[in-house]
Amino acid sequence: MKGRLEKAKGNWSEEILKILWSYHTTPQSTTKEPPFSLVYGSDAMIPIEIQKSSPRFQSFVVEESNKGRKVNLDLLDEVRDHANINLEALKRRVEVRHKTKTKPRQFRIADLVMRKTHPYQIENKLSPKWTGPFCIVEALENGAYKMETLEGGAIPRTWNATNLKFYFS
Repeated sequence: MKGRLEKAKGNWSEEILKILWSYHTTPQSTTKEPPFSLVYGSDAMIPIEIQKSSPRFQSFVVEESNKGRKVNLDLLDEVRDHANINLEALKRRVEVRHKTKTKPRQFRIADLVMRKTHPYQIENKLSPKWTGPFCIVEALENGAYKMETLEGGAIPRTWNATNLKFYFS
């Protein structure tokens, strides 16, 4: 979308409708269904099919269309449920992929750790990226830890394990 709008430059207001139409009528990778069909229960006719009398447009019969529309509306809940199942399956695949690539860090009380330096503390490219060492005082839920300096001074907030690494002396 961004690429098409950048190419259009000053004519973005004319392009946005085409972009939105293509987005709404294209099957999405998460649900395997176009958003238009999930809302209205049937596939959309593209504008060119209406302008240039296409076979789909020429064979249109009102009574058959109404019957087909009622059938599509009856099946709409099932289509939405199927799209929801596809979405949940995608979420699970992403979660499994994430868990296989990440290595959880577990620290114990009295472990020595270094913590990541805040970006505002880095003065130049030679500034240290890690500060410490600190001692773990308490392990909380979901990888949060309370720490103190080696002299016994408490660190004011908790730190997540993603911002800590073991200190080896």
